[in-house]
Formats: sequence, C-alpha cells, structure tokens
Amino acid sequence: MNDETYMRMAIDEAVKAAEADEVPIGAVVVYEPIDPGTRRSLAEPKVVARAGNQRERAKDPAGHAEFVAMLQAAKELDAWRLEHCTVYVTLEPCIMCAGLMHQARVRRCVYGAPDPKAGALGSLYQINEDERLNHTFEVTSGVLQDECAGLLKTFFAERRKK
Repeated sequence: MNDETYMRMAIDEAVKAAEADEVPIGAVVVYEPIDPGTRRSLAEPKVVARAGNQRERAKDPAGHAEFVAMLQAAKELDAWRLEHCTVYVTLEPCIMCAGLMHQARVRRCVYGAPDPKAGALGSLYQINEDERLNHTFEVTSGVLQDECAGLLKTFFAERRKK
C-alpha cells in the first residue's frame, strides 16, 4: 500500500467523526518494522490503530484523532515507543500531537491539509526537525490535501448555516 491508500483510511475516520458531529479529522497508525542495517522491511505493514476526533463525545481536550490513534497503537503494540510507525492524519498536527509523536519516537508523519493556525509540523513550528530535541522524524505533507481540506470546509460551512 502507499501513502494515498492509508490517507484514504484516515479520511474514512474523519467522515465517521463528522457523522458524530466532531470536527472531521481522522488518523491511522501503520506499523512496519525496518531492519536498521539494511533499511528493508522485516514484516508487511499493518494498520494497528484508527481514530477520528473525539473531543466533544469524550469531553477530552486530548481527543484529537492522531493522539487517540497513537494511544491505541501503543496498547496494540504493548510499547510506548512507536519507532516503527507512521502516523497518517488528515490535518497537520498541533503542538500537542506533534509533541506526542516526538515523545513516542514515531518514524514518520504523513498529513493531508496544512493548518496555518496551529500546525506544528511545517506551518507554525517544525517540531519534527528541531535538533534541540532528542528525536527527529520525517514528515510528508499534502497527501490528498484537497480532499482532506474539503471535509473541513464543508463541515464548518454546514455549522455556520445552523
């Protein structure tokens, strides 16, 4: 599978969130162990967690889709280090979520739409490449950007009508 395939899974989670009257952001965590010497995959990539935003339903300020998905992935893998994981999320992560990615030692984050007001992986901050921190990680932005941004635009346009 490729980045677009996994992002479509994250979009599915965002749609479910919207149906629950949550801001439509979705995330998927993919586990793929890599041999550090050869950089070759040791196993088939596996989706270990999926989530949509849950802030309203859970009354949880940390209920961001990628935050919830990373917690699920840690439980699934029985490890706090997610070093063999890629997090796919429909909107650029905020400071909190990018900080959790740093703390969890994710290998990579792939996001759809940029977040010029709160994005911490390119828009406002570059937490992923801050060498003052003890871990850096790769970021790929703009995957299915128009679809991801469209979900948010539609959701908020409908909200304004109400």
